[in-house]
Amino acid sequence: MHNFSYYLPTRFVFGRGAEEQAGEMTRQAGGTHALIHYGGGSALRSGLIGKVEDSLQKAGVRYALLGGAQPNPLASKVYEGIRLIREEKIDFIIAVGGGSAMDSAKAMALGAVYEGDFWDFFCGKAVPQAHLPVGTVLTIAASGSESSNSAVITKDETREKRGLNVELNRPVYALMNPEWTYSLPPYQTACGATDIMAHVLERYFTNEPGVDLTDRLCEAVLSAVIAAAPKALKHPEDYDARAQLMWAGTIAHNETVGVGRVGDWASHKIEHELSARYGVAHGAGRAVVLPAWMRYHLAHDPARFAQLAVRVWGCEADFRAPEATGLAGIERFEAFLRSIGMPGSLKELGGKSEDIPALAASTRKEADGGVGNYTHLFPADIEAILRIADK
Repeated sequence: MHNFSYYLPTRFVFGRGAEEQAGEMTRQAGGTHALIHYGGGSALRSGLIGKVEDSLQKAGVRYALLGGAQPNPLASKVYEGIRLIREEKIDFIIAVGGGSAMDSAKAMALGAVYEGDFWDFFCGKAVPQAHLPVGTVLTIAASGSESSNSAVITKDETREKRGLNVELNRPVYALMNPEWTYSLPPYQTACGATDIMAHVLERYFTNEPGVDLTDRLCEAVLSAVIAAAPKALKHPEDYDARAQLMWAGTIAHNETVGVGRVGDWASHKIEHELSARYGVAHGAGRAVVLPAWMRYHLAHDPARFAQLAVRVWGCEADFRAPEATGLAGIERFEAFLRSIGMPGSLKELGGKSEDIPALAASTRKEADGGVGNYTHLFPADIEAILRIADK
């Protein structure tokens, strides 16, 4: 197990009525004038924004509103938020929604106190040194951005989708009421569940020995999602199923299951190119790329794939052929994704075979031209994975 430093400053308030604490939590964090950033009209129609506003008013916190966060959040919205923050002298940002609103809010928080272009941070030109505090009110179990150190933004003009992982990105609080996920369309619920599983699997596939504790934590989260997602899809107001998914999404991406090990993240970056080019939901893209990545890597460590197949998917272990056991696990994963309504091929995402070389070339890579830690992939490897997905 690797040495690690783990600090999680986010305070979690989980359960019915959690959103009613937005005002007090913001005031305690030093906020006096907040920007409420949210997505479309659903947050308004549901009454959630009104509840957050009431809470802020009771706590004596002034606020402004900025809607318009959208899937694969755009840099243009970040620039708009930065201008508003500076004009209104805002000192706190509250993201209401899912990963899109939260990631936009994080980028605004960094850019508002930076003299240059916030995109400098996302393209690697600069490292952020300061930020405004961010609080979150969650409405979808998916990205885990409510307590993670990551944010992903797409540049409008070039369709570059880039992530930034820095500790300044971690929100100071996360208000999590599973009831606000009841009205999600089934497809969004399924995409969220897929994203949660992908975040766990990125960490699960490691070359680091001696990590059985976090292996089993990963396996527990995966098993919980496998059990809860179909229940939430069948009975959208099943509070317990929604709660399981919401908490799973959080711990899947705040390093609770990732400490002491080196995750991979290649399939994550490959998918960024799909959602940037085709505008698909991140979870849907993961449903296509990740199984293909797994098939490509099965021979790298058959025992790890077999372990996952037995412990999570209930496959019977073939000790003489761990690769066959691992493949059975991948097939059950693919079948599960299909069962919750996820796409299974590049074509189903609207992708084109002729785009594959360009997708492989544009995938964000390290200085040596490769990507990933489980194995180090180069453009030819990425193309091969996308060909597997192009079935």
